[in-house]
Amino acid sequence: MPNHSGPLPSRFKSESRRSRLGRVERTMAHRGTEHLRVLIANERKDRLALVAPLVVALGHEVIARAIDVTDVGAVTARERPDVALVGLGESSGHALDLIDKIVREAACPVIVLLHARDPEFIKQASKRGVFAHISDNDVEDWQSSIDIVLCRFAEYHDLQGAFGRRASIERAKGILMERHMIDEATAFEMMRERSRVTNRKLIDLATAVVDGHALLPRHTAGIGETAERVIPRP
Repeated sequence: MPNHSGPLPSRFKSESRRSRLGRVERTMAHRGTEHLRVLIANERKDRLALVAPLVVALGHEVIARAIDVTDVGAVTARERPDVALVGLGESSGHALDLIDKIVREAACPVIVLLHARDPEFIKQASKRGVFAHISDNDVEDWQSSIDIVLCRFAEYHDLQGAFGRRASIERAKGILMERHMIDEATAFEMMRERSRVTNRKLIDLATAVVDGHALLPRHTAGIGETAERVIPRP
């Protein structure tokens, strides 16, 4: 993979820090934004120093700056950022290691910050769970990209939750069918009726069945009795 230890891009060199911050602040003046807690990671201190004020100018808080791969996991777990920006520094290998550690520890999306096009690095980063990449040549677009990533991340977790809920309900039905020699429709109706009577969510009842299935009796009682014994009251 290519080495990225060279100088900063010409656009960054040609603009003063004040000028760049001014552009970001003018962009934010035209739109509202949620205050986010941001982790920035890069093995190069000069680029961390460059990115941090730009993030602050967007209205966010830089909660941590990470350089060492061995520390970034613990920092991420402790600080619980809303989003992480990982820059490509001296080598792509180091950046990928940073991404690995953050993705494992963080319940937040990771965005790669690039200084130059690198399709191979993006491919490898995507395999490690990166949600998007942005360019430091397009600072005005950072917030829009972050907004989109946060929406996609929320949708991803909602989908994960939906799949998890469905899996729990299906497993609970299977347990009831096995224990009481009933068909799928009867098992589902049993849970749904108990949900209505006890005013509990169906997923909560399914979870109770799954968590306590080892204690469930093996008999063929009627639905009313079965519901009382199998699905506990709140």
